[in-house]
Amino acid sequence: MYLIVPGINGSGPEHWQTLWERADSSFVRVKQKDWDNPELDTWMEALNRAVEETPGSWIVAHSLGCLMIVSRKFAGAVKGAFLVAPPDPAGPEFPSVARSFADVEQGRLRFPTMIVASENDPYATIEFARRCATTWGSQFRSVGKKGHINSSSGLGFWQEGYDLFLKFTKDEGR
Repeated sequence: MYLIVPGINGSGPEHWQTLWERADSSFVRVKQKDWDNPELDTWMEALNRAVEETPGSWIVAHSLGCLMIVSRKFAGAVKGAFLVAPPDPAGPEFPSVARSFADVEQGRLRFPTMIVASENDPYATIEFARRCATTWGSQFRSVGKKGHINSSSGLGFWQEGYDLFLKFTKDEGR
């Protein structure tokens, strides 16, 4: 099972997370009560409940979803997490409505992770993403200039990301 963990606004109909979910029923979205007004504690309750209901899942997180996975409040037992475009809480474009997500874990994660980042993401520099990979003990992949790796990036299904994810789960799932 693969848990889709969107960020703010919930990854709309043209977002690659939504398209992966539509294409394969083993991708299941973690549901939130309010996608437009993120609050870490409330969102964490939903995430931890979903992980508890599907033990041994892989996580596919985007943006704020990445910050949930690395927060000190994540208690789930997962096989690993694919973290796409983690935003920099100290960056100038970080949404003020998401300030409760600013407390980012500063240590190695206890499960395999891969960070996928863009060289022109308005929410985080590539250097920030590399530092996160080092701090969290994550594999790191730059996918070139793809903005925030979201619907606005025009990626559609984002086959490159899908292939990276499948390779990551295969390699780490041995």
